[in-house]
Amino acid sequence: MSKFVTTTYGNRKGILKFPDHYVTIPITVDNTGVTANADGKKIVPAGTIMGGGVISDATKLAVKKNDVGAEGVLFNDVDVTYGPAPGALLIHGYIDLAKIPEAPVTAAATALKQITFIA
Repeated sequence: MSKFVTTTYGNRKGILKFPDHYVTIPITVDNTGVTANADGKKIVPAGTIMGGGVISDATKLAVKKNDVGAEGVLFNDVDVTYGPAPGALLIHGYIDLAKIPEAPVTAAATALKQITFIA
C-alpha cells in the first residue's frame, strides 16, 4: 500500500512593511464561518484582522474581528480545513496595507495601538 503526499513549495505572503521589526504570539484560529476555496481548502489569509479575547486567554479561538474587538493581524495563511489550527498573531509592527485582504476600519486601527498600517 502506498501513500502519496503532495508538497507545495513557494514563498510565503509577507504582510510586513519592515520585516525586521515585529512581535507575534501563538494563537489557535477558529474554522467557524470560513468558506472553502475552489480546491476545497478553508484558508484564513495572512493579514486578516483577528480578535476574540486571545491575548488575555490563550484557550480562546481567534476569529475575524475588523472592529473595536481587534487584537492583532494574522501573520501567515492558516489552513482550517480540518478544524481550528495554530497560527501567529502579529501584535506589534508595521503592515503594508497593499498586502492584506481587507483594510482595517477606524475602530480596528484604533484598537491595534502597537500596529501601524502603511500605504
